[in-house]
Amino acid sequence: WVRVREEDGQAVATVANSGPAVPPYEVEDLVEPFRRLQGDRVRSARGAGLGLSIVRAICDAHGGSVPAEARPEGGLSVTVRLPGAVPTA
Repeated sequence: WVRVREEDGQAVATVANSGPAVPPYEVEDLVEPFRRLQGDRVRSARGAGLGLSIVRAICDAHGGSVPAEARPEGGLSVTVRLPGAVPTA
């Protein structure tokens, strides 16, 4: 799921998935370039391990942040926080 909102003058977008469970000790490593989860189930998945590190670099360049956390039911929740408000339609 995806959720977009304004919070404390920041544009905030949260994306969550229901993929494999992410051990809490691995979450912070996932924003490092070429880092992927360990284990047979996820090693067979395609990808270079660059997605979240690119998101973090973009957020850093704009004065934002990209906290990530493991979801208790499995998967990952990633929140992009950028200065500024969410435009209204």
